[in-house]
Amino acid sequence: MKIKRIHSGGAFEAKIAYCRAVVAGGFVHVAGTVGQGDTVEAQCADALEIIGKALTEAGSGFDKAVRVTYMLPNAADFEACWPVLQKTFGDNPPAATMIECGLIDPKYLIEIEVTALAGA
Repeated sequence: MKIKRIHSGGAFEAKIAYCRAVVAGGFVHVAGTVGQGDTVEAQCADALEIIGKALTEAGSGFDKAVRVTYMLPNAADFEACWPVLQKTFGDNPPAATMIECGLIDPKYLIEIEVTALAGA
């Protein structure tokens, strides 16, 4: 089976030994991704932009997403992200899970992981 690894150049990729996404077995597996910004909405939108670039490089897109996991230190912040998620996934919603948990740095308010179908 052929495996394609996609790197975004993020600081943690080299430190922790992972890549932004892996294309294997007909799927694109995008690693947990955080974004920048002062609000959970801004971080959510930025994380999705980073994920979108990885999906595009893999020949996929949000319309092919089959699973998404949202991780937040404060579950009460999740509702503020719903309009951003609606805009991103719209008529093609994936199966989803939201988990309240600690993230790698307290400045991060949301981390998003996506699995999508690869290719056409």
